[in-house]
This record gives sequence, C-alpha cells and structure tokens, in this order.
Amino acid sequence: MKFSESWLRSFVNPTISGDAFSHLLTMAGLEVEEEESVAPSFDKVVVAQVLEVAKHPDADRLNVCRVDTGSGAPQQIVCGAPNVAAGLKVPCALPGAILPGNFTIKIAKVRGVESSGMLCSAKELGIAEDASGLLVLPADAPVGEDIRAFLDLDDRLLTLKLTPNRADCLSLSGVAREVAALTNTPVRYPVVKEAPVGSTKQRQIILDAGRACPLYCGRVVTGVDAKAATPDWMKRRLERSGIRSISALVDITNYVMLELGQPLHAFDNSTLDGAIHARMARAGEQILLLNDQTLDLEDDVLLIADDKRPLAMAGIMGGKGSGISLDTTEMFLESAFFAPKAIAGRARRYGFVSDASHRFERGVDFGGTRGALERATRLILEICGGQAGPLCEATAALPARHHIRLRPARVAKVLGVCFSLEQIGELLARLDLVFNRDGDDLMVTPPSYRFDIEIEEDLIEEIARLYGYDNIPATAPRATLSMLPQGEDARPLSRIRQILADRGFQEVVNFAFVEEAWESDFMANAAPIRLANPIASQMSVMRSTLIGGLLANVVTNLKRKQNRVRVFETGRCFFRDTPGTPVNGFKQPWKLAGLAYGSALPEQWGTVSRTVDFFDIKGEVETLLAPAVARFEKATHPALHPGRSAHVMVDGKNIGFVGELHPQWLHKYDLPLPPVLFELDLSAVKISKLPNYNEVSRQPPAIRDLAIVVDQALELQHVLDGMTANRPAIIQDIRLFDVYTGKGITPGEKSLAFRIVMQDTQKTLQDVEVDAAVQQLIHYLQQTFAAQLRV
Repeated sequence: MKFSESWLRSFVNPTISGDAFSHLLTMAGLEVEEEESVAPSFDKVVVAQVLEVAKHPDADRLNVCRVDTGSGAPQQIVCGAPNVAAGLKVPCALPGAILPGNFTIKIAKVRGVESSGMLCSAKELGIAEDASGLLVLPADAPVGEDIRAFLDLDDRLLTLKLTPNRADCLSLSGVAREVAALTNTPVRYPVVKEAPVGSTKQRQIILDAGRACPLYCGRVVTGVDAKAATPDWMKRRLERSGIRSISALVDITNYVMLELGQPLHAFDNSTLDGAIHARMARAGEQILLLNDQTLDLEDDVLLIADDKRPLAMAGIMGGKGSGISLDTTEMFLESAFFAPKAIAGRARRYGFVSDASHRFERGVDFGGTRGALERATRLILEICGGQAGPLCEATAALPARHHIRLRPARVAKVLGVCFSLEQIGELLARLDLVFNRDGDDLMVTPPSYRFDIEIEEDLIEEIARLYGYDNIPATAPRATLSMLPQGEDARPLSRIRQILADRGFQEVVNFAFVEEAWESDFMANAAPIRLANPIASQMSVMRSTLIGGLLANVVTNLKRKQNRVRVFETGRCFFRDTPGTPVNGFKQPWKLAGLAYGSALPEQWGTVSRTVDFFDIKGEVETLLAPAVARFEKATHPALHPGRSAHVMVDGKNIGFVGELHPQWLHKYDLPLPPVLFELDLSAVKISKLPNYNEVSRQPPAIRDLAIVVDQALELQHVLDGMTANRPAIIQDIRLFDVYTGKGITPGEKSLAFRIVMQDTQKTLQDVEVDAAVQQLIHYLQQTFAAQLRV
C-alpha cells in the first residue's frame, strides 16, 4: 500500500522524524518497503502571478511577461511556454534558484531582452513528466509563497509491504490506528455523519447469496454533476497513492477506499432495472467488465445484478454497461461486505486483480460499511451536488466475533516478560480491543476489522508489537549438555560426505518434489506420489530416486561450459507402503547418490584424457563402502544401460545400484557423453564393521599367475566366489588382471588371468606346497566351470 506521509500525519502526528516513523512501522510488522520524496531538492521557487504578456520583439515563440512574485515590484521574465497568459498563477524560479539537474537560474538576456527568473513547468520542478506547458496553480494560491510549502513537496511517499493477514492496514485510518497505538498519540479520524436526504428515490436490495454477501448498503443520488472538477487536494492525495484521477465521482470512491479501507462502486442508476441482487453466477452468463474483458462466468462467482442482467463481479470489478460516465446525472452507490472466501482467487482465475479484490479477499471492516457510504455521499454532495435518497440496507448473518481468553501466565511464558493485568489491559485498550476480566484472565473480543485475531497467541503477538520487540530481552537458553555416544560400528553422515568430497565430488541439495517425467523415465513409476498443491507444474510429484536432480545439475553445468561434473546428494526418497506404517502409508528412506560426467581425471599433462566409465565409479563405491567388501551382480534398471549396470551387494543384501545412463535418456536430455552414477541405501553405507586383528606375515610371498579359458557367458563373479570359497589356507589373495578374447582363443570363449598370492605366517613356503595349492585351484576350476589351462 502506497500513501503520503503528510496524509497519514493528518490522522495522527507523533513527534518523531520521518526515518523514525518508518522504523516504527517496520518494527511493528508493517514493513516500509520503499521511501521516496515527492519532489527532488530545489529552492527559491515561489507562487507568482502573470500580470501582462507581450510578444518578444525578436522571437516568434517567446513572450515577455510582467510577473508578480510577491517581492514588491513586478519582474520581467521571458517565457516560451504555449499556455502562458495574463492572470495565471504559476511557479517562478527566482534568480539564484537551483533546480533539479543542478540548473542555476540567473538574470540573463534572452534574444536581447533581460529575464529575471523562469516560469516553470511540472517537469522542470521534477514532480511530473508533463512538459507541454507551465504548471498552472489554483486561482487562490497566495502569491510569494514557497512552492514547496504550497504543494507540500517536502512530503514523503511510503510503500508498505503488508502481510496478507493485516487487511485492516489497507487504509489510512487503519495505519493511523496502528501508529496511535504504538506511540500512544491521539488519532483524528475523518468525521462521518449521515448525509442529508433530499430525495425519495431508492432501490430494493435482495441478498440471494447471504453467506457470500451478508451485508449490502446502497443509495440513489440524483442530480449529480459528473463533470465537476476533482479538488486539487483530493487529486494530489490520490496521485501520491498511485491512483490516477479519472472523474470526480470515481475519484471520491477511490478516496474513501484509501481513507477508510471500504471499496465502493458507483452504478449509473438510469441503466439499472428493478431490484439489486447479490447472487451467484448462472450457467452460461457473461459479463463485459470495465477493463473491456468479457468473461464466461462460473457458478462460484458472486455477482451484483439487477432483475435482468449481471452488473458487476462482486468485490472485484464493475460491468461496463452499468458504469458511470461524464453524462451520468443519477447514480446508485454501493457499499457492501463480501465474505473473503467468496472473493479469494476469483480475479486471479481470470488473469487480473483489482484494489477492491485485494481488500475483500483479505477481509474488510463490516462495521464500517454504512459509515463509508455516508462519507462518500457527503463528498459527492459537496463536490458534485445532487440529492441523496434514503440509505437502503440488507443484512444476513455477519461473521461472529468470539471471545478469546488471554492468560497473563501464558503471555509471560511465550514472551519471557511478565505483565500485570493492568499493563495488558492498557496495551489492549490502545488497540481498541474490547475485553472483560474473568478472574485472573481477560476475555477479549476482536473488532470487526481484525480478521487476523482468532486465538490467544494472536493477542500475545499484539502485546509484543506494542511493547516493542526490541524491549523483549534476548535470554540465551540454559541447558545441561552431554556428549552422545558414537559407536565404532557406524559412520556419521559427515564422514561419508567427507570421503566423497575427498574423492572430488561436490555436494548438491535438490528439491524433493520433481517432474513427473523423471519418475517415469528413471524409475518406471507410473503412479508417483502426487502433491495436492504443487508450487509449480514441473514439481508435482515426490521423488523416489535422486537421479533426476543429479542429471538436472549436469545439464545446468553443461549450459555454463563446465564439462567435468562430479556431484553427490543425500536425501529422502518417497514410496508408498502398506497401511499402518509410521507415516500414513508412506516410507521415506534416506538415499545416497553420486554421478560423474566427462573426463575421468582433471585435465593434466601426465596422462591421456579419457571419459569416465563404469569401472571408475565401481571403484568409488568400493572405496566408499570399505572395509565392507561389495559384490556387483549384473542387473537391469530403467535408468541404466542394460549391459553396463549392476546391483551393489553387501553381505548378501542388495543396497543399491551402479551403472551408466541408458542411451535413450542421453538422447532425451541432450547429453553428449554418458554419465555414470550410483544410488545406495544410506543406512547400509553408514555401517562400519569393527576391525579384527590379523597377524602380518614376515615370510616372503609366493606369487603365481594362472590363465584359464572358459565359456564367454560365464560371469567373473561366479568364478571369483568359487575360487575364494575353495582356496587352500595358504592362498591370501586372488585377483583378476587380464581378460582376453581374440586370436588363439576359440570363438565363444574367453581367457581369464588371475594373480595368486600365497603366504604363511610361520614359515617360508616350499615349491611343493605352492604347486599343490595351485593344482587344487586348477582342479576345482576344471571340475566346476570346465576350464582349460591356457598355454
């Protein structure tokens, strides 16, 4: 909400500076978002009257004027403005004046004629963009008065950033009420008296939708002059509040809305037929609004209508066919209370908002509905003339104002400050909150303009605001702390994150709600968990994998020319579960995922650049899980390449997967190279087995290489598992170091070469023992896998 400080100070004028004024409002919850001066700095500009105008002897477009500046003798000033004329009162910059843009006025000759000053336009004073002519002042402007004082140019414009619950401050009266309460300063509200009734004309009001519109007031005003000029003081206040002056009748309704917070609407009474109805829209109805937008109305839209047609979207905008114009002589003035739920969201549904809808959907003071109508009527009679008809009113069940119990003990517990009943009562009274004493408690009744006060904590917040947040002591919490045990059989999350960071990965944090397409692509999830109210259409479901977010990170980095990406994330994934689980049929396990894209190593001179592959990330997973030994079993996954993916097994349990992204998704997400990724159960990664002591042998090892030929389809893991399970006791390690197919190997077969390390802790092994152990392995391989020794 935007308004001028001088207008607000006409309601309440505490003895504090402008900056302190802004700080006071902000600390009370009415944040001053913006402050600006009405006019830039300038001086020595006064109200002057043009006495005579004569043509310049040496210039067709210039005039020589005799001007009264209030200094005694008239001054001669050369002026080129097209609207200069004898008798006008205009701003005059005297010699020595410094105008905006650091422009100094001097006595000078203009085409041979001496000029002692300058007559000014609004643009030259920096108060408007209009430069078509001089700024014409009212005829009663006092000659010689400083123009800054006359036009109140030392005023400031304040813009409040109000929270949706403070609809009571969407008016000057509401803000003044807050300032008066905060500073304990008297407030002067506009005097609202019943307008004199000089006509018998009226219209019946029927509430067909009483719950949506429980109060509707209206009156007919005849004989109005719609072409009457809006007073300069009203026009100035409207413009400084960001509202353009249109006509006197429209300006008055806007002025009362800003002053009292009650939106009003004026209909041309000659266009109305029969009674005024507040009803819901009917199927197929349309309305042409004042903004020239034609709407197809839905049945939950509240309308103001006559007996034949819709006239306005209630609380939002009037219809063009019933609006007032400069030819209007008879008007029907509306002031109503519409339930916030009946207005909220309707304007945005049709792609626009209005000042009225902004207020009604937050809650307007239903106790001031009649008073606002009387205030507007009196202004209309004063400015536009006419005769007012009797005020007509229709009512239904207005919102109930329930008592709220306020306990001083609860106030002390929440705020940490003890208040007596008398102190609390004084603070509540400053807010015009009515209360009664009930034992040691207070029963408080919220006023009709405070829709945000519903529970005891709301009242406690009001006490805190008035007392001053700065006055509440910041007491540090005191508690006994103890070191929690950290078992050796579990790694903390910080250690896991550090391991990955040490391996060159960077941690990311992504949203848990994702695109539905990600769930379909990466998890083949046709029924994801949907959000009831997503913050965006591309964030409509809960994730069941971290893959989508990591791939999005890669895409973002590629757009920024980062061609090597290594990222990881820890977070919850979301799955449906059977009823009776801890969180309403859903389970939310923690996952750990990582992704590598681009070159395997940073660019360097010591090695040839190559793209990261499956075995690089397989090694990262093995490092992460150590000392646990991971097994990798061939697997398929919707997100991964069918021949380059595997389950990660630890102690016979599947704890995740690792693999290269499926070529289909490379194409869809426009990735030049295949990223390799993994996703693991975080709980499994945290497990760390306690170390066991094993004696380190002092004897030299015996090393033998063993190459066998087996069927091409035989999986290496089966061979390694079998050799490990059936190895003699002296064999300490079996490791694959070569796989070969090609010349010398029968098609359909492959050669596997193993390095076998043998060692005893007590003695040096003899060749006979070594050969026997190797022969035992060869026999097992021949019997189990039909292996042949490669020679």
